[in-house]
Amino acid sequence: MKRAVFPGSFDPFTNGHLNILSRAIPLFDEIIIAIGTNTSKKYMMATLELRAEAIRRSTAHLERIKVMEYNALTVDLCHSLEAGYILRGLRTSTDFEYEKNIAQMNAFLAADIQTVFLISSPEHTPLTSTIVREIYLNAGDISAFVPPGVLEVLKR
Repeated sequence: MKRAVFPGSFDPFTNGHLNILSRAIPLFDEIIIAIGTNTSKKYMMATLELRAEAIRRSTAHLERIKVMEYNALTVDLCHSLEAGYILRGLRTSTDFEYEKNIAQMNAFLAADIQTVFLISSPEHTPLTSTIVREIYLNAGDISAFVPPGVLEVLKR
């Protein structure tokens, strides 16, 4: 079985994330969206549980997708789930340089796990969770940038 882990903090899960995920489905038998915490970030959705709920609502229409929370090295999570791939999206050359370093370190830690990069669709290139979070925290309208499932959770 070709299983991939799509890791991130996903605060919030954006239409760009959904686009990468939708395009990756034909490549894998199963994709596990793994939600973690980045200690250097200030979160809009305070808990992992809220982010997981928002993502489950946003991906309910997709097959072969699972959502889980994690607090470990991504390669260790991959091993525990028998996932041979890490899925990552790239928007810019800056993303590439950052993600390349992580992928190379992951390869050093676990040579049996491959990182697969998908290039962002042009309409999603300027979209980042950080920008969406700033718009939201300053009372702006983010409905064009996130799936309806995220808005449903935020409205509560």
